[in-house]
Amino acid sequence: MLFAAHSGLRFLVLVGGLFVILYAAVGFFGKREYSSAMARLVSVFTGLIHLQVLVGFAALFVRPFSTILIGHIFLMIAAAVVAQFTASVVKRRPPEERSYGPHLVGAILAMVFIALGIMAIGRGVLQSTL
Repeated sequence: MLFAAHSGLRFLVLVGGLFVILYAAVGFFGKREYSSAMARLVSVFTGLIHLQVLVGFAALFVRPFSTILIGHIFLMIAAAVVAQFTASVVKRRPPEERSYGPHLVGAILAMVFIALGIMAIGRGVLQSTL
């Protein structure tokens, strides 16, 4: 059950990441003023990644461990760290200095780590296998 939840939650994480990338790209390239909607969207994306890591660690305890998971684990932790670091850095800035650029770069980097992490276990990013 935890494995199925972990596998299914991946799609929410990917959709959340795409929304962050699109919203940040429109704000960055459109030279728009930073909005609180971006902060909320980033919080949802980061929270989903954290939930995904938590469910993934719980799934480790109910399934046999395979060494193929080591790369997957490190890449997913890297994605969570990048997402959290980006959100934290922007949040610490004064409101007038906040911008979309860090969110755009951070979300793209996190999504790359996520895609590589999924492929590290021999699956396609959108492939469903239970």
